[in-house]
Amino acid sequence: MDHHDRPLAPGLYLVATPIGNLGDISLRALEVLKQADRIACEDTRQTQKLLNHFQIETPTVSCHQHNERHRTVELIEALKAGGRIALVSDAGMPGISDPGAWLAAEAIAAGVAVIPIPGANAALSALVASGLPTGEFHFIGFLPEKAGPRLSRLEELARETARGESPRTLVFYEAPHRVRETLADLETVWGPALRIVMARELTKIHEEFLRATVAEARRDLAARDRIRGEITLLVEALPRSFSGASEETPAVKKISEQVAKLEAELGIDEKDALKRLARELGQSKSDLYRALQRERAQLKTRLR
Repeated sequence: MDHHDRPLAPGLYLVATPIGNLGDISLRALEVLKQADRIACEDTRQTQKLLNHFQIETPTVSCHQHNERHRTVELIEALKAGGRIALVSDAGMPGISDPGAWLAAEAIAAGVAVIPIPGANAALSALVASGLPTGEFHFIGFLPEKAGPRLSRLEELARETARGESPRTLVFYEAPHRVRETLADLETVWGPALRIVMARELTKIHEEFLRATVAEARRDLAARDRIRGEITLLVEALPRSFSGASEETPAVKKISEQVAKLEAELGIDEKDALKRLARELGQSKSDLYRALQRERAQLKTRLR
């Protein structure tokens, strides 16, 4: 009897699904989805398309961020009674920037077998084809949506990596409508020469890898009328010993401090100080002004 005829053992199966190209489903994933008692989905309509394509008739139930905790109680009961449940997200590995981690942790706590069924994942696919260091990487997922907290998080990451021993790659997920702002923030924190890779529409027809400095990438995106698709952003984060930067790089030193220093030393107003600083850093005045506004917004948030 080959493994195809063997009945599926009880447990929770975390099944990776394609992130674009349907050919990326694995044979094992198809077997599990066919044999499971039911499939818990982030969005049942999305998963139904996949199931219809492969003629799988297993019933589905929704398990997304808004009902995950409530739904978990009933799924754990079914698992404890010997059920076989497959968990999928809309695309990629469930639990990675997607619902699923909570259910997996609860199943483990309940003594239920949890079995990963590997497959497509945007972060790793982007990383291996990026040309950036793969020995050490830090997956951050989505950055905060608001400008102030986003800049704070990037500054914190810059400080962490500056203190590190070896180069590492930071991996972010970003929405197409926010990617320009995020690149502006990356340039504010690390400077225009930062090496980045933008991987877009991975495994799909219009798959794109933009491998450039952050300044070049921003020019490229500024010339496009619109940016579509899921985006994975990768950043080469060099420790201080590699980048040859001094203790405080101009990028990490607060723009407001640098502006205030110029105003005091040269007796000029903020506008002229910004103009001068932009020349020194090789950045545009409007970018620096935006960075200054963000710093002030952050300060307000902290003082509240």
